[in-house]
Amino acid sequence: MADDKSKRDFRDRVSGGEDYEVAYFARKFQLTIPEARALIAKHGNDRETLEREATALAKS
Repeated sequence: MADDKSKRDFRDRVSGGEDYEVAYFARKFQLTIPEARALIAKHGNDRETLEREATALAKS
């Protein structure tokens, strides 16, 4: 069954309290752990927002 993108839940979030999630996010965008945590602190834990901001950070 295909995912229903209109239904969003906790899986669309990056849990800043889970070290493995922060580490995965940091590796995915070639960030340091402190940089990833700073993005989460500044922008919240919405995955789409964080991925957009991490991509912008990598380009700068």
